[in-house]
Amino acid sequence: MFRIYIKSILAALALLLLPTIGVAQGAIIPDDIAKVSILPGWRAADGRHMAGIRIELAKGWKTYWRSPGEAGIPPQFNWSGSKNLGSVKIIWPTPNVYHINGMRSVGYDGTIVLPIEIAPRRKGNLPIALRAKMEIGVCEDICIPISVKLSGNLSAPGMLDADINQSIQNQPVDGRKAGVRSVTCQVDPISDGLRLTTQIDMPRLGQAEYVVVELPDKSIWVSQPTAKRQGGKLVTVAEMVPANGQPFLLDRSQVRITVLGDHGAVDILGCSAS
Repeated sequence: MFRIYIKSILAALALLLLPTIGVAQGAIIPDDIAKVSILPGWRAADGRHMAGIRIELAKGWKTYWRSPGEAGIPPQFNWSGSKNLGSVKIIWPTPNVYHINGMRSVGYDGTIVLPIEIAPRRKGNLPIALRAKMEIGVCEDICIPISVKLSGNLSAPGMLDADINQSIQNQPVDGRKAGVRSVTCQVDPISDGLRLTTQIDMPRLGQAEYVVVELPDKSIWVSQPTAKRQGGKLVTVAEMVPANGQPFLLDRSQVRITVLGDHGAVDILGCSAS
């Protein structure tokens, strides 16, 4: 339970320290650390609207992927102030892996575009008033959690945006398309949760391969998985600890595994019993 308490305390402190910056289409975070803006994008034939959030980071600064690793701050989004907004899906481009002070984090540097797939609440080509609050961490030698308010009006049909499209193409490849042949999971109880051992039969993604394991329930802490090749398979081990510190039932079909390597990234959803 000690590791859960520490994680919860750090997350609470980060939220308490969040400065809030209002953004109308774009703004500069203090000290020119990051510039954040909305890319209005285009309306697809099926009614979905593809927009984007551009984050331009100063040299040496980084921000985090949806699962940030040991030393990162998970990004959060609140869309409650928007109008004509049915659902929102963020498409995450392939991140980088960083090693700082013996800890691993997963994220981005330079300029990043996060594509946003929006389903309007009402049918037709009516505009969408996007009002969002985004909380992210940016790090160099120190980490600074920031809260950014974004606003923009998304109209149809809009203009195809090359940067949004490039980020969509740069997302991890689905496991079936990447040549993943099988994924098996062995689940063992530990004193405060579960240990998940996964064997992935897939082509090697380079000399170094890193694995991220995610669950739909973000309140369950997942350790940084170990990963090594055994007999051509990638074998990973991760521990999962819920807030109550007890073993729990795991739905293997909802385990999400991302493998990152020198030659790309692969997204795998679900595994079978070993």
